[in-house]
Amino acid sequence: MAITVAELIAEPQLGLTLTAGSAGLDNRITWAHTSDLPKLWEWVTGGELMMTNGLSIPADAQGQVALAEALMDSGASALAIGEKMHAPPLTDEFLEACNRLPLPLINIPYPLPFIAIARSVAESSLLEESRRLRQTARVYDLMRTAGASEDHWQSLVQRLSTELDAELFVVDRRCLHPWHPDGQSLPVFLAEEWAPMSGQVGLAGKNFQWHRIRGRHVLTMDIPTHANALLVVLPTSEPHPDAVVLLHAATVLGLQLSRIVLSLEGRHRLAGEFLLQAMDGRLGAAEMESRLAVFEVPPQDFLLATMTAAASTADDGGRLADVHIELWRHGVASASLKRNNRLHVVVPADVPDHVLVHCAGLQTSIGISAPAAVSTIQRALQESLWALGSARANKLGLARYAEGPSWLGLTGFEEGAALVRRLLGPIFDYEQGQEGDLILTLRTYLDSQRSWQKTAAALFAHRQTIIYRMRKIGELTGLDMGETSTVAQLWFALQIHEAMHQ
Repeated sequence: MAITVAELIAEPQLGLTLTAGSAGLDNRITWAHTSDLPKLWEWVTGGELMMTNGLSIPADAQGQVALAEALMDSGASALAIGEKMHAPPLTDEFLEACNRLPLPLINIPYPLPFIAIARSVAESSLLEESRRLRQTARVYDLMRTAGASEDHWQSLVQRLSTELDAELFVVDRRCLHPWHPDGQSLPVFLAEEWAPMSGQVGLAGKNFQWHRIRGRHVLTMDIPTHANALLVVLPTSEPHPDAVVLLHAATVLGLQLSRIVLSLEGRHRLAGEFLLQAMDGRLGAAEMESRLAVFEVPPQDFLLATMTAAASTADDGGRLADVHIELWRHGVASASLKRNNRLHVVVPADVPDHVLVHCAGLQTSIGISAPAAVSTIQRALQESLWALGSARANKLGLARYAEGPSWLGLTGFEEGAALVRRLLGPIFDYEQGQEGDLILTLRTYLDSQRSWQKTAAALFAHRQTIIYRMRKIGELTGLDMGETSTVAQLWFALQIHEAMHQ
């Protein structure tokens, strides 16, 4: 076992004396560390004896008390100050705080070198190192026997908890939800303490930090393989788990998460292939029912949600690429397909809107179809695209088909499709039999504020070519391209066509 504060002070060759904090004499010392930097607690990983020549000690009582509290919150075992060096007078408030916390305050006699104390701690830790190696081996063996299935996650966490004699929680630092659908939620006192600052659990930006919350030591650690996965450790006894072993435990959990995600990605690829065929009408209803059941989505009562990055941001491909994992983490079965910078996701009809918004992110626009069955999946796709267009036009995060505000004065995709066919249909028919870029030219012309010169420059074409194409559009549609009403109608039709285009 690691040496205690009392055992270190009792070593006669050191001549150490206790100044305050006698109630903490049983604290275990895992390491002795020297620092003269202003914020001593930032260099604590748990269990250290912090030694200073006094430059780190504030001169005022308030600063000294804050130092003692921060060291205690970070998990320091004791504070040792060299006498006859640079420490200011220790205030009564500081000594009272050390007694109250308790934080053992040790006097290092002059001229005892700090290295002598560090050597005593290191020598007493040789047996502890042997124990650490054996425990580390057991930690990695737990991963070997856990299996790759996501069903084994909580079993691995519980076995690690037993090995470390601590409660373990793996959560998303952005929202504090369990990272795994079978994972345990944070205790109420931690959720209440951290909820106002979700996404900022590691306030100092450290990937290994001890906190003291409502009288309990709590460790937060990054899971190395997943950016937002946070390991929260609640020790259940003294001494606290060894810091090095905890780092290995975090690595084991990260590797297990990677194995789970790899399994999910295989399922995700199959789901994408299925949806591509279903949306293109290449599957019969019976086959779609059987294949959709594989992804645990009810074939007769589902929603099709189409998502894209909000207009105010660049395409957040990374976030959309992980939506299927976010849904799985929150217990939502799904099948998804990324197509033309849009993500199409099939989910059960009873999924709440706030869950979809949370999993997709606040910078994502979502359009949701009416409840659908496999026989109407293509219609559901059109409905979700229409709802997405409505959401983006009305600057909403989420819109449901036929429930949200109208879009361009139209109530549904049937009206939109009729408008597109009436205004742009002759152009589409012409371009099927002729080589031409009339639709592209029209879009560029309208986006260029109807400037011939800007349109020609954008399309790398001659100005007269652009004029000819616009006249051709007028001939095909029977519309006067010089009329503002004509321009408005064509702009509406283009907006609908582009939003509904898969």
